Amino acid sequence: QVQLVESGGGLVQAGGSLRLSCAASGRTFSRMGWFRQAPGKEREFVAAISWNSAGTYYATSVKGRFTISRDNTKNTVYLQMNSLNPEDTAVYYCAAARTGASGSVIYSTEAYDYWGQGTQVTVSA
Repeated sequence: QVQLVESGGGLVQAGGSLRLSCAASGRTFSRMGWFRQAPGKEREFVAAISWNSAGTYYATSVKGRFTISRDNTKNTVYLQMNSLNPEDTAVYYCAAARTGASGSVIYSTEAYDYWGQGTQVTVSA
């Protein structure tokens, strides 16, 4: 049974940092990523990483502040979030894909096969 379990969310002041983790079980994945969804908004792409970590992709809004990484020995993907601001407040979801992909498709929720339950990140002003 495939499971993605996120952890590391919480409440932080603006300018602070958080590190999210997503532990996968049941199989390995080619591409893993993070999405987020704020109240009243659609789920949006945050970051993604290829199997060998050679490819990393970021939303414009988080580039330079967030870093995605993965440890294949632990089947875990991380999202280091620095310089957080209130606009980053959302539920963050881990996502995983069975196969690789390139181009704009990786930014779409439809390009991922499995999802975690989400972890809340709240940034206070």
